Amino acid sequence: MNLFNKIKRYGLILLTAMVFILACNTLSPASTPTSNLLATLAASTPLSADSTAQVIASASPNGEPKGQIAFTCQVFKVTAINQICIIHADGTGFRRLTTDNTKQHYYPSVAPDGKSVIYAAFRGPNIYEIYEIEIASGSVKQLTDRLGNLNAPEISPDGKSIVFKLSTPKSNQIWLMDRDGSNQHRIPNALGWDPTWSPDGKTILFASDMEGAIELFSIRVDGSELNKISDLPAMRGRSDWSPDGQFIVTYSGQPWNRDVYIMNADGSNTYMLSPTGGNSQGPSFSPDGQWVAFTSYFDIYGDDHGCEIYIMRVDGSDVRRLTNNDYCDYQPRWGP
Repeated sequence: MNLFNKIKRYGLILLTAMVFILACNTLSPASTPTSNLLATLAASTPLSADSTAQVIASASPNGEPKGQIAFTCQVFKVTAINQICIIHADGTGFRRLTTDNTKQHYYPSVAPDGKSVIYAAFRGPNIYEIYEIEIASGSVKQLTDRLGNLNAPEISPDGKSIVFKLSTPKSNQIWLMDRDGSNQHRIPNALGWDPTWSPDGKTILFASDMEGAIELFSIRVDGSELNKISDLPAMRGRSDWSPDGQFIVTYSGQPWNRDVYIMNADGSNTYMLSPTGGNSQGPSFSPDGQWVAFTSYFDIYGDDHGCEIYIMRVDGSDVRRLTNNDYCDYQPRWGP
């Protein structure tokens, strides 16, 4: 074999090895799932190079986080008097929105126009009302009146409707109403909690145990086309849809061992997004789809008051801590 052919042969071998190494790196998720979760995922929703590449490609390497994130802040370290706070996505501008020190406030969500926050608050035994507060003025409007135990309200993408959960002694139900609180009605066949809108406003994603284990389901606003989406063990509920409707984020795992997961909108190609070891929960997409906000205990693991608000890029990189308090900050919801 002459020298030219030897160089050509060894060059091809080297090129093949490099391609193999790069392919292995591309197929690796942002973090490795814990063993019990990995077994379930391997059997039901195996990792996909195409899906992983799509998510990573959608992230802008230079784009900085924008908008604002509303969340529940346990300023008094007591659940019964939780408050609603807000912070800019770059970590500045932290402030408390609600001012009543005697009531539980929780499940905030920023309106699509970024001007207000909607949330649930305690009124009396088994009665939680839905309120909307203007971010600039602090003006509060009560939207419901003794309908029942309500939480997790979210305004539709067009700003005209609100989805929420109503709890009864026998079931958890997904309801709709107009933006002003009128026309309250249950979505047929939607038994569950933690509802969130699809970007086109036609479908609701929610958690439910209607088939046994807790999983995510989707349903049209008229109660048709009920579909099971996820196949994860130890689900809780809080989830979100990417702005382009292609992906869903949620969280799963046993207490103090939870992680954020991302999947295609049909539930396929599920893989772990958050770094392990933080007990990460409650994810929410940024309005531009480049980032995910979530709650975690990375810095004070195991402390009930150690949860803070973090953000990361949609490929699981560039994790940043936004809040730094001696109490729990959780249930983040990102808005413009």
